[in-house]
Amino acid sequence: MIRNSVFLILILMIAVQAVAQIGAVSPAPPQGSQASSLPVSGRNVQNGSVTATQSPVPGTTTSVNTINPSIQVQGPYAGSASSTVTAPFNGKLSLREAIERGLAYNLGPIGLNEILHQARGQSRMSRSALLPNITGTVSESLEQINLRAAGLKLNVPFAGFSLPTIIGPFNVTDFRARLSQTIFDFTALNNYRSAEQILKADAFSVDDARDLTVLAVGGAYLQVIAAAARVDAARAQLDTANALYKQTADQRSVGLVAQIDVNRAEVQVLTQQQRLVSLQNDFSKQKINLARLTGLPPNDQYDLIDEVSFSVPPLSGFNDALKQALDQRSDLKAAEAQVQAAERYRLAARAERYPSLSVNADYGTIGVNPAQSHPTYSVAGTLRIPIWEGGRTEGSIEQAEAALAQRKAELSDLRARVESDIRNAYLDLQAAASQIEVAQKNLEVNEDTLTLNRQKLDAGISDNLAVVQSQDALASARLDYINSLFAHNIAKLSLARALGRASDSWPRFLTVK
Repeated sequence: MIRNSVFLILILMIAVQAVAQIGAVSPAPPQGSQASSLPVSGRNVQNGSVTATQSPVPGTTTSVNTINPSIQVQGPYAGSASSTVTAPFNGKLSLREAIERGLAYNLGPIGLNEILHQARGQSRMSRSALLPNITGTVSESLEQINLRAAGLKLNVPFAGFSLPTIIGPFNVTDFRARLSQTIFDFTALNNYRSAEQILKADAFSVDDARDLTVLAVGGAYLQVIAAAARVDAARAQLDTANALYKQTADQRSVGLVAQIDVNRAEVQVLTQQQRLVSLQNDFSKQKINLARLTGLPPNDQYDLIDEVSFSVPPLSGFNDALKQALDQRSDLKAAEAQVQAAERYRLAARAERYPSLSVNADYGTIGVNPAQSHPTYSVAGTLRIPIWEGGRTEGSIEQAEAALAQRKAELSDLRARVESDIRNAYLDLQAAASQIEVAQKNLEVNEDTLTLNRQKLDAGISDNLAVVQSQDALASARLDYINSLFAHNIAKLSLARALGRASDSWPRFLTVK
């Protein structure tokens, strides 16, 4: 009888231990996959832009310059990280180096590169739901169980004998590897494919940011070149005004001209001096702006070594250019990938209604110590069949359809924008080319007029009023030519961006001396 009682106690202890171990390692009930969240809009969250514009000069003017070109840079594209630590600068900046520094250090591409890294991480996380997940555990536990506290009451049918209410202490050592594998789960699969499309869209967005950076940096470089040319023209006008003032003062000293001519020449010198100061101030600001775009120290203590002259761009027919743009524009490819991501997101939401199958397995050794352990294992396959989830699936589908509709609308809008970019670039090129031709002829005429009026002044058959007026007209003509050349180069750079892959193709559009 005693032997049977001891045997019963041992069985009870083993049962309690087994129950405790099973409760510790049993997997949680399988949960169904949910469609990943997706923003309604697929457009870039940086809110930065680079835009080239050519607006008409307002009001009436006697100048041949009728268009006013400008590069508008907003958001992260207006700033940069410091580049001089990793890329030393010798104080001489070429156009190619400026663009290369912009591509490497401008905040536009840098910010989108970090977004791309995030998207790559999200794609890997989505893929992990489809791959085997293996974990290993080592546990050592020391336990003592109070059966009475657990509500377990056993009556032994032997007089004078009762079962103990406290079992233990005893220890358990467990070495175990666990495997979980999804066999089929269409929601998880489409989540992964949606994440892959978002990753592809972000990669295209980085390429588009590089094209915008070329437009921003290239446009800023051209603005500095134009500002430098204006300074040189103003300095030449000041030299001419000083020479005229000296000549008029000499003639006044011998009584050949009136004092009013001397005063008029002196006013012209002062006017040219102030004009030169104003243009030098603008020149310094343009250099500081270029430095901010390329990661250089924000000052004007450097020199530009390139000049961009007039050249005919490599034009093709409009239809060919539009086809090239539709094939090459990275922002368009990004929008198409965003539509694909939204479609996969909708499939993932719909797949929440489908069954899913998974396998969970574990293998290990368990015992009171490693020397006395024995192998144990378990394999479980789970088929999950969703029946009713309180309308969550319908809500996911509605969100997915809203995102898909929005991204399709954005893609349609972007296709129209690409066509408008090509048309605007062609129109700006035609207007700027015509303006250059007129400005160049106007410059030649005013140079001849100034020469003739100075000859008349030297001969004493005219006062210096005509000469002063000719100087002002020549100064305006020179500025017209500078602005027209700047407008033409900006239009070519805009065309390179409108066609796509500007980071590679810009040297074909700008002729650098």
